[in-house]
Amino acid sequence: MLKNSADRFGLISRLLHWGIAGLVVVMLSLGLRLSDMEPGLANLWLYGLHKSLGILTLSLMLARILWHLYTPPPRPMGGGRQAIMARTAHLAIYALLLAIPLSGWIGSAATGLDVVIFDRWTLPAIAPISPLWEETAFTLHDALTKVLIALLFLHMGAALKREMDGDGTLRRMVLGRARD
Repeated sequence: MLKNSADRFGLISRLLHWGIAGLVVVMLSLGLRLSDMEPGLANLWLYGLHKSLGILTLSLMLARILWHLYTPPPRPMGGGRQAIMARTAHLAIYALLLAIPLSGWIGSAATGLDVVIFDRWTLPAIAPISPLWEETAFTLHDALTKVLIALLFLHMGAALKREMDGDGTLRRMVLGRARD
């Protein structure tokens, strides 16, 4: 089953979820490593990889949003405050996974250097060449990433707790359904 239903996640939603999750883990690891480095010729390829994976993450998030408009995801399991918190957390994660790559793209464009993706495609500059734009965008990129890390720990912890409580939330995101 590719599409979502009222109580199941379809294969496309699950592949997008776990693919983006994997990319985010790689991006966070790479970003933390890059924050400890001075840019130089020996490590320039790592910056290019980070930018490329960031644009891929942004693209997959846009695809995920379009997919969810086409085939809405099932409602959060349970109800009340827990469901409201789950929806709010998901919306915040979605917003951050759009804002973080965009702020990185803006900061990179503001340096005046071309933003080249996978050593193949040059993206248009979406900001003027400006030290102020560069500093502001990268400061925002860093701050939003820290918020994302905290929110992802909360998200993973809630999913694990709910699974240990036996409600099937995590199982539904892995297998598409909460119960056999």
